[in-house]
Amino acid sequence: MLLAATACLGLGLPMPAAQAGVWKPLLVLLRPQLENRLARACVEAAAGDNPELASRLRDPCRKLAAPTSRCLIEETDTTGRGMGVLTELMRGRFGDDSEVVVKRCLARLLGLPADTLRDVPLQELARRFSSLGLPPAGEQP
Repeated sequence: MLLAATACLGLGLPMPAAQAGVWKPLLVLLRPQLENRLARACVEAAAGDNPELASRLRDPCRKLAAPTSRCLIEETDTTGRGMGVLTELMRGRFGDDSEVVVKRCLARLLGLPADTLRDVPLQELARRFSSLGLPPAGEQP
């Protein structure tokens, strides 16, 4: 299945229909890379250009990345959006499939039902979280 999907992506052919569970083994294999990316993004977003703060945030961000990556994989699998998410990742874009998965994980990590944030635009969520007084990336707290 992975070879067929890779060939389809490389040749621009239509992808096979996505089903829940089909892509989970591949997603699980990619989890360490996902955790590393999430941890780096966390440190960069929270510390900005402050190397001392970045040093102190590495461990907490790494610890946060583990449940976040598990959630992203579970929600990608649960929603049957594995092929879409993988395609978006391979193309280096953040699309509709990724947005659904991120919103569901954000809701779950906040202790809400998974579909709670479905109708809230991501830009609105970002604006709301930024109004909590967190400095934008690159600014000192």
